[in-house]
Formats: sequence, structure tokens, C-alpha cells
Amino acid sequence: MNLAAGDYRALWNSKPGLRAVYSDIYRRMLAQAVPGPILEIGGGSGNFKSFVPSAISTDITPAAWLDVVCDAQHLPFANESFANVVMVDVLHHVEFPMQALRELERVLVPGGRAILCEPAITVLSKPFYRRFHPEAVDVSADPLKTGAINAEKDPWDSNQAIPTLLVGRFRDQLAGVLPSLQLRSVDWFSFVAYPLSGGFRPWSALPAFMARPLLAVEWHMRKLIGRFAAFRLLAVYQKARPEA
Repeated sequence: MNLAAGDYRALWNSKPGLRAVYSDIYRRMLAQAVPGPILEIGGGSGNFKSFVPSAISTDITPAAWLDVVCDAQHLPFANESFANVVMVDVLHHVEFPMQALRELERVLVPGGRAILCEPAITVLSKPFYRRFHPEAVDVSADPLKTGAINAEKDPWDSNQAIPTLLVGRFRDQLAGVLPSLQLRSVDWFSFVAYPLSGGFRPWSALPAFMARPLLAVEWHMRKLIGRFAAFRLLAVYQKARPEA
């Protein structure tokens, strides 16, 4: 379901359970941030920008609440401009994720962090995403491939398996080709609340009063069942500091 940014914004405003789910994600992302300016890639309907007004928010398609329109694979910022880069449900839409990761590394200061929240492909989530979600799940893809960027690519084209591949099967290979961007942590979380929220669809089976306690319980369960049951992953990469 590919809606305009304004339509997503309307759904966001009408669904308190969904807002609670994403606000919980934003809080956890900010808990991983280091002091300094924040760049958001894939600002979409402006939800993170509303949560962190000081963030520089970008997206590939224009909207009134964005600061910059640009492609994640070619950021119009100087080297070492930001202490943090945040992305929510963005990397799996990028044509060449490796190029985007190189750009993240370039614009981060040494010690800066790239904080990414993306779909997690697990035993529980994989059949759900394949059957009930319109975006592809191709675990045979190579997330490190590069090529000529296609300016005509539909920004909604995606492969939800990309983030799981990057922090899993291709973790060591990524470290070999981009050693200065080091994977600091991965949390596998979100089991029931997110699917019950209905995402950015008109329906929701998540009562607003249940959202926060359910999200808290899920977060505490992540180390026990996350790798097998999570619907999301939170990956934190840190740019290496130069050796003295």
C-alpha cells in the first residue's frame, strides 16, 4: 500500500496505538545516540521530526515538513557533518544499501552512530511478511552489491530481508569492505504490538491503553525470543575513531 506522505500522516494522527509503537522505537533510538546533531534519512510523513524537531530530516520525495530532498545513496552534506544518522524502515528500500552505508560513514563524525530500525526476518515474522505485507522478502539477495544508481527507480521498491542479511550472513563481509563502520549492537524486538497496530493501514487491533505496557514487556523479552520471533531489528553502527 503505497500512500502519499500526507496520507501516512493522516493515518498516524488517527491511530494512537501506532503512535505509541513508533514513539517507543524513537525513544530507544535516541537512547543509542551520542551528543550532537542528528540527520534523519527517509523522513516520510515527518513523525521522527515531530519527536525530535532539531533533527535535519530528508527524504527522496518532497514534503512540507522536510528540510532536504535527497537520495540516501548521495547525501548533499559535507564529510563529518553529523554525530548521528537515524533511519526507520528506509534501508530496505534503497537500491544499493552498500552505497547508502558508505554515505552514512562519510557524513558521520568519528565516534558518530548510524541507528537503523528495520524489518527483522525471523521464523515467526517471515511467513507474516511474505503473506500479509506487500514488500518482497528475498533472502537470496546480495546486500553488498553496487552499481549505477537508477534515478527512475520506484522509491517503494524494496526487499525486507536486506537488514537481516547485513547484520547476519553478510556481517563479516560488510566489516571487511567498510571496516570504519562497526556494528555496535543489534536488538531483535517487537513481537505482537506492531502487527496488532495494523501499521499504516486503516485498521488496528491494538487498544491505545495496552500499547505502552505491552511494548515494555516485549522489550524485556527480546533476548529470550527475539532472534526467532522479532518483527523488527534495531542496529547501531559506530564510525571508528582514528588511531592515535
